[in-house]
Amino acid sequence: MKRVSSVTVRKRIIAVFLIGLLLFLIIDVRLGYVQFVIGDDLMDLADESWSRDITFEPERGKILDRQGEVLAENVSAPSVIVVPKQVENPQNTAGKMADILNISEQEAYDYVTKDAVYSRVHPEGRKLSEEQEEAFRTLNLDGIYLAKDSKRHYPFDDSLSHVLGFAGIDNQGLMGLELFYNEQLSGEEGSLSFYSDAKGQELEQIADDYKAPEDGLNLKTTIDSRVQTIMERELDLAVSQYNPDGAMAIAVDPDTGGVMGMASRPNFHPEDYQNVDSEIYDRNLPIWSTFEPGSTFKIITLAAALEEQMVDLEDDEFHDDGDISVGGTELHCWKSGGHGHQSYLEVVQNSCNPGFVQMGSELGEEKLFSYIEDFGFGEKTGIDLRGEGNGILFEPEDVGPVELGTTSFGQGVSVTPIQQVMAVSAAVNGGELYEPYIAEEWVDPKTNQTVDKVEPTLKENIISESTSEEIRYALESVVAEGTGRPAYVDGYRVGGKTGTAQKVGPDGNYMADNYVVSFMGFAPADDPEVVVYVAIDNPKGTVQFGGPVVGPIVGTIIGDSLRAMGVEPSEGGPDKEYTWPEQPPVEVPDLIGLRKEDLIEYQTNLSIETSGSGNYIVDQAPSPGAKVEQGEKVRIYLSDENSS
Repeated sequence: MKRVSSVTVRKRIIAVFLIGLLLFLIIDVRLGYVQFVIGDDLMDLADESWSRDITFEPERGKILDRQGEVLAENVSAPSVIVVPKQVENPQNTAGKMADILNISEQEAYDYVTKDAVYSRVHPEGRKLSEEQEEAFRTLNLDGIYLAKDSKRHYPFDDSLSHVLGFAGIDNQGLMGLELFYNEQLSGEEGSLSFYSDAKGQELEQIADDYKAPEDGLNLKTTIDSRVQTIMERELDLAVSQYNPDGAMAIAVDPDTGGVMGMASRPNFHPEDYQNVDSEIYDRNLPIWSTFEPGSTFKIITLAAALEEQMVDLEDDEFHDDGDISVGGTELHCWKSGGHGHQSYLEVVQNSCNPGFVQMGSELGEEKLFSYIEDFGFGEKTGIDLRGEGNGILFEPEDVGPVELGTTSFGQGVSVTPIQQVMAVSAAVNGGELYEPYIAEEWVDPKTNQTVDKVEPTLKENIISESTSEEIRYALESVVAEGTGRPAYVDGYRVGGKTGTAQKVGPDGNYMADNYVVSFMGFAPADDPEVVVYVAIDNPKGTVQFGGPVVGPIVGTIIGDSLRAMGVEPSEGGPDKEYTWPEQPPVEVPDLIGLRKEDLIEYQTNLSIETSGSGNYIVDQAPSPGAKVEQGEKVRIYLSDENSS
């Protein structure tokens, strides 16, 4: 037998030891790598293989008006989530679910047997009604969960619909403010993580991990719901009376550019947008539509001429014989035979086309178009809504004497209503052109604290305060003494300008008897707090002029809005000149304390109605001093005793 020497044994032991040490080091390094380098990733993979997540939608932020009135909110409408591996009796569960959701039993069975961790029943299981929610809670079906969810609700129905827009079934903004500010309104979704075995059964010994959703911010806007309600009412009345092709209205705060109201016709209900033609909800007319502005554009020509000191309203004169020749072309006044000899203040009051052509010609192409561009025409205003139009101006190389002349009175150029409103706001607010905006503040829904506030954006100063004051004076005289008399509001100083623009057809030619009639108004004229623009597209069954058709609408909107806003009646200013068949209002006399037989002298201008019995008047309505239309009813209350 061969003996192994002790040296050899020692070598073998050392070799084994070294090999063992090497293996140990390899294992140790591997364990260290697993523990410290990829440990977190492996833990995440393991957690992912065992955990199951159910997401929860956040509450979408509310949209509020400037006083905090809710314009868009959420109402509870949970959605159905199915965890198939927790359903013990698929056939039975499918039948009950099909009955509640009004779907086929086969479709329901596909959901409860689906090879997935969980699934949403879409779309029938989204945004459940109260009855459906109650049915699921009563049955308490295994594997069927009701996830917190909500749907968008608009308390004012179709009011402000083109501005607010709407949200889809997943509460994502699809149009209007809902789309423009979708990220801020949406918030961040939450989740519920639970652990399950290989068969999908929940492991109850391991606690669920719940991450609460983060609700979206509330949006406080510049909209005044009182003004908006008045505008909507007046547009509805106009549509009912004139059956137009379309109608629109805008109200803005001239000192900030904040939009106080905006409305379009035809209209739609945001909660029923799926059943509305996209051409209706995609066209927010006050920012989308472009058309020749007509005489409301004369305000810009007037502003340029006054700023350049090329005309004096009181001292300079102009003779209008019905037309004016420019570049070999006769441009006509709207009044056959013209307005004769007049001051330039009367040119403005009468909306005399030749007079404005003369102003434009004296200004010249470069200066007039420079002012037009400075007032914001030819480019988007930057309002925080999508779909805004640019408008169309003449290219410089295409402007000759005729184009210069027609532009001076608002023909041959196309503008958007929002451009006009902002330009006129600048003309009457002291010369400051602001960017229009609707979003004013972002508010935390939990703390009700302001997170961010939007400041007005001043683009540039265009004209001087003195020029702006002259414009206000001239336009106030238009309403008191000129073509804008139908917009006169008793008790408030109103300025404004009519507009009548013939529409261009698809063939590029002007359409016969088809006009956009409009009116631009502001008040109080000495310190404007609101500028209102209303346009009616092709009114039927009436004379198509801005003054008689749209003037009364703007006057009513301004008067009712100022009263709703708590603006005190104005003092000073010119009195309205009444022309036949107009009649001035009558001041209601103080009748309290008089005997019934004393009423005879007051019944000429007023209609008296009585309540009660007796010989003495103890009360009356309206109150003494109120101004009413001639022939309007005044109610008196009689008693046998004189309480005066």
